[in-house]
Amino acid sequence: MAFNWFKKQGAADGAAVNSEENTPISTDTQPVSAPSSSRSGLLSRLKNGLSRTRRILTTDIDKLFSGKRPIDDAFLEELEEILITADIGVQTAGELIQKISHISGDSDAVKAALKREMLELLAVPADTTESGVLSRPWVMMVVGVNGVGKTTTIGKLASQFTADGKKVLIAAADTFRAAAVEQLQIWADRSGATLIRHKANADPAAVAFDAVEAAVARNADIVIVDTAGRLHTRVNLMEELKKIRRAITKKIPDAPHETLLVLDATTGQNAVMQARLFHEAIGVTALALTKLDGTARGGIVISICHELNLPLKYIGAGEKIEDLQRFDPEMFVDALF
Repeated sequence: MAFNWFKKQGAADGAAVNSEENTPISTDTQPVSAPSSSRSGLLSRLKNGLSRTRRILTTDIDKLFSGKRPIDDAFLEELEEILITADIGVQTAGELIQKISHISGDSDAVKAALKREMLELLAVPADTTESGVLSRPWVMMVVGVNGVGKTTTIGKLASQFTADGKKVLIAAADTFRAAAVEQLQIWADRSGATLIRHKANADPAAVAFDAVEAAVARNADIVIVDTAGRLHTRVNLMEELKKIRRAITKKIPDAPHETLLVLDATTGQNAVMQARLFHEAIGVTALALTKLDGTARGGIVISICHELNLPLKYIGAGEKIEDLQRFDPEMFVDALF
């Protein structure tokens, strides 16, 4: 179904943000307790976060059926436009339309078919090795452009891991931004994790190596390596990430065991481009999507998983520690509709 969406939208999708947000963090240094949110509580937060997308997918689809319209080419073209408006992307929206083009019935039948097909696209299995720590220490390298919430995501993960009884070290390898190190120190103090840091402007690869070495010596379970935020189009900065990987491998040959790319849901299709370029450069193994709140269009989740065939492991639907959760495709699709 071809219509020129980009002529309609122009440059609607924003470029990557160029500065890391400085989210206020409580200076309370007491260890963080284990998150206690129930499935129903998380679903409620997801529904709030996806409210904009749900309005597009439910209200607009229902409007399509006003006047008892037949499901013909014109109908499917309008439905495709609705999906793209929800940030599902041109390629993915086209494939979804092709798969449901045989559906007959009312709006409920169309939405049920869309849910089934979306679940199929989201079914990219994520590794859960760190829960059992089959390789000790298990090393996670966290990457992403500036402003996506990378440092906050690391802090939340560290809090959740330590609450689960794991011994965690954080490597402050973003040595060129003092605020990042201080923010990580607060998170480490709160969660009971250990922060490995060097002086300002030190070699990031050296920090990562020392952290892994310390983790081996201290019999730690998990190492989370922070890296400097960088534009995905800067080749020299991508080379620095490769250097950090090599430094980690010198100590643990099969590490890092996970390379987690943090993406900002509010950047729309630009997040897909970021993921593609990071993956080509360093081999991303999993994704975390932050800022999935009422300002974001949640269809980007489907687009990323399908177009890149990378597992979405974590989603952030709020500022609290428990708002960063394992991605559950069924819960996500339920929240969309």
